[in-house]
Amino acid sequence: MSVRVRRVYEPPEPDDGVRVLVDRLWPRGLAKDAARVDEWPKGLTPSTELRRWYHGCEETLASFEEFRERYEAELAAPEAADLLERVRQLAGKGTVTLLTASKQPGTSHAEVLARLLDDRSARSDR
Repeated sequence: MSVRVRRVYEPPEPDDGVRVLVDRLWPRGLAKDAARVDEWPKGLTPSTELRRWYHGCEETLASFEEFRERYEAELAAPEAADLLERVRQLAGKGTVTLLTASKQPGTSHAEVLARLLDDRSARSDR
């Protein structure tokens, strides 16, 4: 199993596997054909309130950690948990690339999702 995080604006690569857009809104200026998105589970994205709070914070490790905690709490809701399980199942079959328009994917919700997917897969392999 492999979970990757990439910017949606980067050209698709052959080893991307299933390409999953994890942003609530379609990325500006990007044609749907060019993005080659296979799945778009909008219910996996952070709430508008959480997203606004995080973007209002200074980019620090501390604010990312608090964002991660709040976002993981949102992902425990039934709809989000079901969608997360769906993506986890896709990842169990091969590579999944989580796509985001974020300029800093390493400190975005996509990274939180990737970590959760990696953690859950590690637990289920035991």
